[in-house]
Amino acid sequence: MKENFEKKLFAIIDKEKVLLDEPMKKHTTFRIGGPADYFIVPSEVEEIKAVVSLCEETGMPYYVIGNGSNLLVADKGFRGLIIQIYKAMNQVKIERNVIIAQAGASLAQIAMEALGKELTGFEFAAGIPGTLGGAVRMNAGAYGGEIKDILRKATVLTKEGKVVELSKEELEFGYRTSIIERTGHIILEAEIELAPGKREDIKAVMDDLREKRVSKQPLEFPSAGSTFKRPEGHFAGKLIQDAGLKGFRIGGAQVSEKHSGFVINTGNATAADVMELMRQINEKVTARFGVSLEPEVRRIGEF
Repeated sequence: MKENFEKKLFAIIDKEKVLLDEPMKKHTTFRIGGPADYFIVPSEVEEIKAVVSLCEETGMPYYVIGNGSNLLVADKGFRGLIIQIYKAMNQVKIERNVIIAQAGASLAQIAMEALGKELTGFEFAAGIPGTLGGAVRMNAGAYGGEIKDILRKATVLTKEGKVVELSKEELEFGYRTSIIERTGHIILEAEIELAPGKREDIKAVMDDLREKRVSKQPLEFPSAGSTFKRPEGHFAGKLIQDAGLKGFRIGGAQVSEKHSGFVINTGNATAADVMELMRQINEKVTARFGVSLEPEVRRIGEF
């Protein structure tokens, strides 16, 4: 089956865009993860359509990533095909106060484009280490702002191979979620509506938020960002800290001493280390405060 799949795969996408047995630790901000059987980097929508169609037809598992900023890949890797929509599909264009960007555009890149055109409203996302596609999928947010606040619509590819537009309402945004989580649609492009502003004011906000991130978050270590979702009425980081878990570690995975909401890779962490650390964190927090923590980090592969 594998040889037949490869033959069909190489018939629809150039070989230089396909990596075999690719270590996923090279493609996640956690710097953790075993090999994916196939790893492709498409540069056109038609390539994505063709590959998804092949996977659906053959039953080959597939998963879409951006820069891997909210992802934990198993130590055994991913048996299937990874589609990375990132730098090969990151075009950004601006029409008056509307930004139209491909899913692979980084949030930092879009923020700089907005600053250049003196458009305000995207400052909160400037420091989030992800792509627009991932941000729309999970309704990314920080410092009081969320993607749903500024999104007009998104263009997606369905599992049936249709390219359709979804309005903000149709995306059914919630806290760190959207309809994309349930449907498996692949985000191709999104439109963001901002407001006119002054360059110096926009830059001042971006600089202030950058300083807050640098001073409060463990950016010097590999991580996947916030490890747990915010429980209603609480902050995950504070619960973890108050449970006495700051600096708590399993193997190479550690609760950051700088911000307890982050699990960091101190250099040689495995996915198993991270999973056990997360399990013990939730167990101890639940026992102490009666609050169960839900992971924000997505997990794929053979755990």
